[in-house]
Amino acid sequence: MLVATTTFKMAAMAAGDEHAAAEVLRGLARHLNCLNEDNKSTRRRALDQIKRDTIDGGLSGGVLQELFSALLKPLLKCLSDPTERCRDTAIATITEFIRCVPRPEESLPYLMPCLAQRLGEKEILEPAEELRLSALEMLSLTVEMCGKHLAPYLTEMINILQRAIVDPFPEVKRESCRCAMEFAMRVPEHFHMQAESLVKPLMQTITHQHSRVRVSVIEATGAVIQHGTGKNVDDVLSHLAQRLFDDSPQVRKAVTAVVGDWLLHLRDRYSYFHKLVPLLLSSINDEIPEIRLLAADLWRQVGAQWEKENEDDIKDKMDFLLTPPPLYPPGVERPGLGCRELVIRNLGRLVPAITHDVSDWLVPTRVRTSQLLSVLLLHAEDHSTQHLQPLLATLYRACTDTERDVVSNCLASAQLLGTFVPPAAFLKLLLDHVTTPYSSSHPWAPLMVLAAVLGGCSQPLLKPHLEEIANTLAQPDVCQEYQQVMYLEQLLACVDVLLRQCESDCGSVSLQLLQVLVNVQSLSTSSDLSEKALESVHCLCEVQGLDSGMELYRQHMGQLLDWLSTSVNTWSSYSPQRLQLHIIVIQSGPVIGDFVSQLMPLLQSCLQPDKDPEMRMSIFTMLAKLLLNATNTLDSQGHFRDRSDKFLCDILLPNLVWRAGRIAAAVRTSALSCLLALLHGGAITPGQLLCLEEKLRPQVLSALEEDSQMGRLFACRSVSTMLNLIGPSLHPEALNKIYPELLKRLDDSSKDVRDAALQALRRWLSNLNKDYDPELCAPHLQLLFQQLLLHLDDQDASVQDQVFEMLKEASSVHHALLQREVEAVRDKQRSPLYCDQLLQHISSLPTETPADCPERHETQQNAFIPENTAENLLPSQTRHNEIYQS
Repeated sequence: MLVATTTFKMAAMAAGDEHAAAEVLRGLARHLNCLNEDNKSTRRRALDQIKRDTIDGGLSGGVLQELFSALLKPLLKCLSDPTERCRDTAIATITEFIRCVPRPEESLPYLMPCLAQRLGEKEILEPAEELRLSALEMLSLTVEMCGKHLAPYLTEMINILQRAIVDPFPEVKRESCRCAMEFAMRVPEHFHMQAESLVKPLMQTITHQHSRVRVSVIEATGAVIQHGTGKNVDDVLSHLAQRLFDDSPQVRKAVTAVVGDWLLHLRDRYSYFHKLVPLLLSSINDEIPEIRLLAADLWRQVGAQWEKENEDDIKDKMDFLLTPPPLYPPGVERPGLGCRELVIRNLGRLVPAITHDVSDWLVPTRVRTSQLLSVLLLHAEDHSTQHLQPLLATLYRACTDTERDVVSNCLASAQLLGTFVPPAAFLKLLLDHVTTPYSSSHPWAPLMVLAAVLGGCSQPLLKPHLEEIANTLAQPDVCQEYQQVMYLEQLLACVDVLLRQCESDCGSVSLQLLQVLVNVQSLSTSSDLSEKALESVHCLCEVQGLDSGMELYRQHMGQLLDWLSTSVNTWSSYSPQRLQLHIIVIQSGPVIGDFVSQLMPLLQSCLQPDKDPEMRMSIFTMLAKLLLNATNTLDSQGHFRDRSDKFLCDILLPNLVWRAGRIAAAVRTSALSCLLALLHGGAITPGQLLCLEEKLRPQVLSALEEDSQMGRLFACRSVSTMLNLIGPSLHPEALNKIYPELLKRLDDSSKDVRDAALQALRRWLSNLNKDYDPELCAPHLQLLFQQLLLHLDDQDASVQDQVFEMLKEASSVHHALLQREVEAVRDKQRSPLYCDQLLQHISSLPTETPADCPERHETQQNAFIPENTAENLLPSQTRHNEIYQS
């Protein structure tokens, strides 16, 4: 009875609606006829009146349904009206009818073919962008209102969407994407049959310049793939991956949301885990916090869902593997078991892709890939051991990147390997790569990775392998093969990380670490790197409780010298060992004085005259520095002084022997500098020097004729120092062999050499003691006075002053002879001033017994003149005569 009553009421209402609709249609009859008029204003007014009398008239839904059925065809015909305003009004009117009528699906048989004709053909018939947008909005409303009733019109919908997605107008693109999403969700059981045809236009539009369009396309792609067959995931993944580098955060956020939704709801998601997981994990390191939080939340949901779906397979792990491993990175939340298992089971497929992308030509790709690698290793934990070989190769390549972020991210990944992988596993591969570099152009890459991996390892785990690591670093092929600053920096970094991680345990490998540090300092061309290596030496002392670096050298000096001695016979100017010797003896300070017995054979071997000249020069220069401060270095314990005569005879003198060539001359100069330092530093006693005077004097005097100005200067100063040390003890004959060579240097081209020669002559005069008979040696004194008087008239005022003072002192030796020589040259000099002052000084001296007349002693004088004295002094005498004649 109730059903019958309801049916009767509905029929009555329908009859009433039909009657009311008929009344309205009668009123609109004239306006409907006007729609066919040629005048566009008439058509426009007619459409406006129809809209006012229907949509804006406040009619009921039933009446509007009847009116819509009657007015639909005329209104659809107006969609092709040549006037844009008429088409706009028609679209707006139809849109409102669809929104208001209770059964909009009844319009589909006429509406959809019309829209497909206007918007779905190869050439879109609607030229106005705004009207295409309005038509798409009307279609979106239709999809929303009609839902599953649109299933029979799948082809028309797909055709319209295909064209609209690539429409030139950005807003049309966005509206078409929203429409596609709505349509996919409304008719999923039918949509999947033609969803594939929307992928291509979507991917063509995904790079549009407007970020809002890109966001819409990404969201539409998510819906299309989600409700499609699932076979087109591969077609869109590369495009979505590129959008992860988009400058717009909203675009990256959209990609993250879509990928997370696929991982949660895609029907065939298990087949694509290895492709989708990297995309979602890449967003975990996004620079925008909102995106990071979204990615982390979605990833937790994915892991929890996978854990629930595979509960039986991972039951044992759920019960027993909940405790984090030791030394887990502080401040980092451990991912859930499901998340970890997803990464572990797909890591074998992910590592090759990481290896490929980490060398991509685009910097953002390399940065994101390096970030992703550290996230994957954090999830994989100790399961990364089985992929260690390709992972290390990837890290080596990434560490050579020019982008700093890539390098830092990969070092963080390497540190994670050290945290989770047992040292026995990674050291077996890493140490082999250190001794046999992975790349000839970047040999330091394995060292950089080794330092990072060791930084993530714990002291108890490293301790059993400490000796193996230190021995590898100290191998000559490792620590002496390359001189690049980058290589030495990484070598130093490995030592530093061992000192930091193992501390006092490093005492067992102290020698090897010191060898590495000495080598770094010897090969480094950077002062900063040398300072860092020296700081590491101090750190090595601290971990062993030693007070200073000298104590460390005292502990290992014997072993270090033995280490150098094994290869001393092969040293050359390119050998790093000579530089290592320099570092060791300089930094050890007084400690080296305790090991002279080991040092001397080494020096004797490498300083033989047949050895490399450049190497000998550098070592002689080093020894000169040490010998100048012998009491605090080589002779700190007095041991060197006991061997100084042997050092002089076996090492210095052979290198002072004249040999042809500039290089040989340079070696002699460096040896002379070392001799001068030996004499000045006090490492040889006057007694020792006196015993060796007959061997040493000829070599030093011959050095006064060196072509090198520096060599002549060193020789003059050496003669002066020898006279200072043993002059009073020398026999007059020995003294008389010295002054002629010094007189030659008064004509030297170098003022410094002339000054040094004058100083040596002055020292020679001061050593004429009671054993020196002026009368017996008068010929020598006469020759000396004549040459000095010649330079008393020198053009250099300072030379004149020095000679004048020297002659004043010489007047006490034989003033009568000097007086005669002065009087003989007084009138020949340019100015008699100095001669007059000198004669005045001589006259003030006490009167001595007159000597025999010079004529009587002529034969005696000639007898005492050395055989070659006149000949050697010939150039000076000739110059003397020329000056006087002029």
